[in-house]
Amino acid sequence: MSEEASPTLLDLTSYQLHDLESVELPLSLTELDLTTNRLSALDPRIPQLPNLKKLSFRQNLITDAAIEPLSSSHLISHLEELVLRDNKLKKIPDVAIFKKLLVLDVSFNEISSLNGLSKVSSTLRELYVSKNDVTKMEEIEHFHELQILELGSNRLRVMELPENMKNLQELWLGRNRIRTVNLCGLKCIKKISLQSNRLTSMNGFQGCVALEELYLSHNGIAKMEGLSTLVNLRVLDVSANRLTEINDIENLTKLEDLWLNDNNIASLEGLAEAIAGAREKLTTIYLERNPCIYLINRMLKDETIFKS
Repeated sequence: MSEEASPTLLDLTSYQLHDLESVELPLSLTELDLTTNRLSALDPRIPQLPNLKKLSFRQNLITDAAIEPLSSSHLISHLEELVLRDNKLKKIPDVAIFKKLLVLDVSFNEISSLNGLSKVSSTLRELYVSKNDVTKMEEIEHFHELQILELGSNRLRVMELPENMKNLQELWLGRNRIRTVNLCGLKCIKKISLQSNRLTSMNGFQGCVALEELYLSHNGIAKMEGLSTLVNLRVLDVSANRLTEINDIENLTKLEDLWLNDNNIASLEGLAEAIAGAREKLTTIYLERNPCIYLINRMLKDETIFKS
């Protein structure tokens, strides 16, 4: 009879554990998921798992002091994914020992500065620091391989992206205080979110020629512009701004979703011509709560009354 294979994945999500004393942690583990428990300390056996690649402490009670022992264990230096989302961290943890780290998630904590990121391996491909108190983009210059950067719901006022971030695919900066766009010609980027900021202009995206999704809702933008070079755009969300006209979308022949609701657009004149090239792809145009919709509804109502 063949021996039973050693487990490589242990998922303890939502067990409401206060500690792991009653849990066996085989040395063969490559993934350990401790999401949604009540853990406030690091079990001393975890830094001794030599094959561990993915470790998640999402939604626990981990503090800066509790996670410190992890930074000195060479046995788990091959860790590739570390999730500390929704805990009690006040600073970026020291993860310098993880030379092959690909994913770091410290969102939903109490972090006020990105200080400490300079020690994180340049192999990093995904960085999540949303819903913290970060005021400045810093210490990210060495992340040449970074593909996803999430800094939404912080206190950022300025975009300070280094020019060497050529592999960035997704940039999420919604719910900050950013006034101007500075993307340093990110020609490979496919998704950008700057929802709920303080933008008044759409200029700054022209060089992002691979862009497929652009989310700019809930800003103070008064004019649609700078879109003619974004020929790969599939989703454009400029809802809840100060737009009065629909402009500069004639070249967007791959457009599928166009969000224009909650603006001040008074007329749909020229819209048919503007979207003519995208008719085969375009599935939805949202225009709710614009003056032009009130006029259309009134016309339809009047026509119904006249016919009756």
